Amino acid sequence: MNRYRSTMTILLFVILLFGLSFASWFKSETLYSDSERRALQRLPELTMETLFSGSFTSSFETYTQDQFPLRDAFRNIKALSAFHLFQKQDNNDIVIDGDSIYKMEYPLNESMLDHAAGRFENIVNTYLKDTNKVYFSIVPDKNYYADDSVGLLKLDYEQLFDHMIDKTPFMTYLDITSMLSIDDYYRTDTHWRQEKITDIAEYLLGEMNTASDLKTTEVTLNLPFYGVYHGQSALNVAPDTISYLTSDLFEHCEVVSYNTGMAKPIEMYDMQKASGKDAYELFLNGADALIEITNPNAKTDKELIVFRDSFGSSLAPLLVDGYAKITLVDIRYMQSSMIGNFIEFEDQDVLFIYSTLLLNNSLALK
Repeated sequence: MNRYRSTMTILLFVILLFGLSFASWFKSETLYSDSERRALQRLPELTMETLFSGSFTSSFETYTQDQFPLRDAFRNIKALSAFHLFQKQDNNDIVIDGDSIYKMEYPLNESMLDHAAGRFENIVNTYLKDTNKVYFSIVPDKNYYADDSVGLLKLDYEQLFDHMIDKTPFMTYLDITSMLSIDDYYRTDTHWRQEKITDIAEYLLGEMNTASDLKTTEVTLNLPFYGVYHGQSALNVAPDTISYLTSDLFEHCEVVSYNTGMAKPIEMYDMQKASGKDAYELFLNGADALIEITNPNAKTDKELIVFRDSFGSSLAPLLVDGYAKITLVDIRYMQSSMIGNFIEFEDQDVLFIYSTLLLNNSLALK
């Protein structure tokens, strides 16, 4: 019997070893991981240059990890083992607390904060005039509001706020931290819920001396929302729901994207993207370099320019009632040197609003 078990064990090992090896070589490449929301490594080109520089071996190692057969199944097994078998606090910096998922962001990187502040200062010095009123606000990561019992390694957020304020004396800081709580964020995603931030919009408009009387209706999609952390966790955590706020005012607004350099009309809320890979992209077309929202029924001729990251996509519609035109600029997708080709700065209000996640990893800002 022992000999039989040994033989079966060896046979099973050989089948797994050679089976997975053959599957690795003959399976077609997977270009994109829906669960992780990222492109996967393609087979690198083997040349004398890539071989001797070491770039081939590095890329090939990543390729074998990204293209491994049954990869998502093995990711799930690893996550289950980490949390339940080995009782680890996190798996690849992902922390689970009930039905809520967090990703640890640590430590604070002051050089990244300096880079972000430098990008902002360059824009202000290059384009803005004395007639522009300039404001700055920071969106804390939801980790800032997580209970200590969750066990997250956290940034020193107060140091982050103080550092950015100190480095941006050319802007008026608008503090929204006390107006948010953990319930204002999705459980499985990094972003805030649009239906929870109407008070944030009212506060920002008030501080920028703009009146608004926006009446909205909440619409909840009959679709599960699997946030970015859901796929990264590799666990079957209950999905979120996602809602958006509609208004009669929005029906009369003209929304135009210049993402390709040419004007293209888009919707305030893109329902096709609501059922796509990332439902949060329903807000203003998702990642977009430049968007203009014109409000023909505005009670003012004031204009607003918003330099923003993805948090601004769900915030901007709530600011529409206060301005005749809002221009959203995302310098992750547009070189700062190109801004002058699309925007003429005169006397607009200018708001820089960025999340702590991007400020602490700001190399994407161009």
